[in-house]
Amino acid sequence: MLKGVPVSRVIDGIEIGIKEALHLIKEQSRKINIDQKKQLHDIASIAGRGQQELAQLVVEGAAMLGMDRMLQDDYRFADAVIAREAAENQVFNGVVLNRQALNQEMPREINNPLILVVDDALAPEDLNHDAMKTEAGFQYFLQARDTYEKNLRKIAELGVNVVVADRSIDDLAEEIFTESGIMALQRVSSREIERLCQHTGARKIKRVTLNRSPEILSSYLGKADRAVSDEKLEHTCVYGGKGETWTTIIVGAATSEVVDERERIARDAASAVQAAVREGIVPGGGALEIWLAAEMEKLARSLGGMSSYGVLCVKEAFLKPFNCMASNAGFNPLEKLGDVIAAQNREGRVSISFDCESGAVVDMIENGIVDPALVKINAVKTAGEVATAILRINTIIKMKNEESKPGSLDIME
Repeated sequence: MLKGVPVSRVIDGIEIGIKEALHLIKEQSRKINIDQKKQLHDIASIAGRGQQELAQLVVEGAAMLGMDRMLQDDYRFADAVIAREAAENQVFNGVVLNRQALNQEMPREINNPLILVVDDALAPEDLNHDAMKTEAGFQYFLQARDTYEKNLRKIAELGVNVVVADRSIDDLAEEIFTESGIMALQRVSSREIERLCQHTGARKIKRVTLNRSPEILSSYLGKADRAVSDEKLEHTCVYGGKGETWTTIIVGAATSEVVDERERIARDAASAVQAAVREGIVPGGGALEIWLAAEMEKLARSLGGMSSYGVLCVKEAFLKPFNCMASNAGFNPLEKLGDVIAAQNREGRVSISFDCESGAVVDMIENGIVDPALVKINAVKTAGEVATAILRINTIIKMKNEESKPGSLDIME
C-alpha cells in the first residue's frame, strides 16, 4: 500500500490513465502523406540526430517507394538502409547482394540482365562412396555429370547472364559461366535472395528443375535494368527490377569504426518516417506530454476514489521528460512548466512548448518539431505495462515475505 491506497487500486488507475492517454494521442495525431517532404524531413532529422544529409536520403527513399509500399504491414523501411565504409551516399530503386562475381574474368556490369535464382548448390548429384566403387554407380555418376553439364549450357543458351545461388557453385559451372559471359554469385543469403526475387520477378528453382524444358525455365527468370558487381565495396547492385519497387539507401562511412553507428542512425530515421506515414504526427518538444498531464489531472478529479491515485501517477510520468529537458537546457523546470501550461490554456493549442536555446514559448509544429504518433503510442503502452508488472511483482514478493516470517504459519501439534 502507498498512503493507505491498495496496490490493486493504483494499478486500476494506471490502466485507466494509460487507456485514456492512448485515446487522446490518437485524437491529436495529424495525418501525413509521402508528398509532405518538409515535415518528413523534420521527422527524419530529429530521429537521425540532426544529420540533414541522412534525413534527405531517407525522405528521397520514401518518395521513391510510394505510399502503398510504406503502409504495408510486412514491409520495414529500416531494412532498406545499408552502411558501407568508403561508399558514397545514394538512393536507388534496386537491391544489394553482399557478394561479388566469382572471378575477375566474369563481367562486372550487365545491362538488361536475365536473372536465374537457384535455391540450391550448383554441382552434380552426389553419390556415396560405396556406390562409386561399382560399375553401375560409376556409370550413373558419369551420366549425372553429363546431364548437369548440359543443363549449365542450357542456362547460357536461354540468354541468362546473371546467376545467383544461395549455396556453392562448383568449378565446372564457374568455367562454363565464365566462358558464356555470365556473372555468377554464390552463397547469397536467403533474405537477400527473397528481396531479389520480389524486385526482379524471379522465382527460385532447385537444381533438379534445370532438367525441365527451356520454355519452362524461362518463366522462372527475373529481369532488371542493370547489374553491377563492385569490387571495392564487395557487393553487387541490381538496379531497376521489373517486379516490386524496392528502395535501397546506401550510407557512406569514413571509417569502419563508424559504419554501425551511421547505419543505426539512418535506420532510426527511416523507422520514424514510416511510423509517421502510418499513424500521423504529434507535437514534439514535450508539448503533448504537458497537455496529457493536464488531461490526466482532470480525469483523476472526475474519477474520484482510490483509483485516482493511479491516474495521478500517469500524470507525473508525463511531466518527467519535460522537466529533464528543461533542466538539461539550463532552465528552471517549474518556471518553464508554468509558462507552457499558461500558454497552452491561453491560446488553446496543444502544440505549445518552449525553445531549448532561447527559452521562448513557441509552437512546436510551426517550428518543425514533431514526433511520430506511433512512437508515442508504443512508448506509453510499454511504460504502462512495465509499471503495472513491477507493482504486481512487488506485491507478490511482499506477500511471500510476510508468509515466511516466524509465527505467520499455522503449526500443527
